[in-house]
Amino acid sequence: MGRIKTIQVKRIAIQLVELHSDKFKTDFIDNKKIVEEYATIPSKKMRNVIAGYVTRLMQQKR
Repeated sequence: MGRIKTIQVKRIAIQLVELHSDKFKTDFIDNKKIVEEYATIPSKKMRNVIAGYVTRLMQQKR
């Protein structure tokens, strides 16, 4: 089983994808930098979780 994402992580990731969907890709490393650029995230772990969920959303869109 995988890890469960919190509502906060999903909400932030979905908002970022809606606003900047043309910037995000299906690559985690690129998305990590883009999330850091467009959102003020307090911790590195939270940024990585959000970037991972954004990557998953972008792969589902494809």
